Amino acid sequence: MTGKRERILQGMLQAVGTHGYERTTVQDALAEAGVYRQAFYDSFSDKEDCYLQALDAGSAWVELAMRDAAAGETMWRAQLRGALTGLLSFLDQRPAVGKALLVEVHAAGAQAVAKRTEAMARAAAMIDLARQESDDGAPAISAEAVVAGILAVLHSRLGANQTSGYMRLLPELMYLAVLPFFGADAASAAMRASGT
Repeated sequence: MTGKRERILQGMLQAVGTHGYERTTVQDALAEAGVYRQAFYDSFSDKEDCYLQALDAGSAWVELAMRDAAAGETMWRAQLRGALTGLLSFLDQRPAVGKALLVEVHAAGAQAVAKRTEAMARAAAMIDLARQESDDGAPAISAEAVVAGILAVLHSRLGANQTSGYMRLLPELMYLAVLPFFGADAASAAMRASGT
C-alpha cells in the first residue's frame, strides 16, 4: 500500500493488531502511518470508519499475496498450497495486521464481523473448487468447514500474540483442506509434499 490514505489504513491495522481495537486511538494509527491528523480527517470520519475501510484494504492485500503465491498453478492442490503459503508468509511478516483482520473484528462490532465473514465466504468458494478435481462426494458444507477450521487455528495463535511460525502450519493445513475432498491418502501425501 502506498499513498497517504493507504499508509493510514495500514497504520490502523498495525495499531489495532498491536493495541487491540478498543484501546487503539486515531493517534496510534497516525503514529504508525507517519502522517498528521488532518490527513486522517481528509479521508475518514472517525476510528471506526477508518478500521472498516482498513479491513477491506487489508483483505485485498492478503488475497493478493495468496493469488501471487498461487500464480501459474493449474491444479487445485497446487493452487491451495500456493494460496496457503501466501497467507502464512503474510502472517509471519505482519502478524499484527493478521490479528487486526482476523481477531479484533469482534471488538469492532457487527459491520467488521460481516466484512470478515465476506472474506471467509470468498475463501470457501476457492476451497470448493476442489469438487472439479474430486469425485464430488464431499458434503456441501465441507469448504465452509475447512475455512472455519483454518480460521480457528490462526485465530487462536494470533489472539495469543504469536509473532512467527505460521509457515510451519502449512503441512497440517494442507491435510485439513484436502481430506474431505480427496480422502486420507491424498491428504497425507499433500501434507508430506508441503513439509517445510
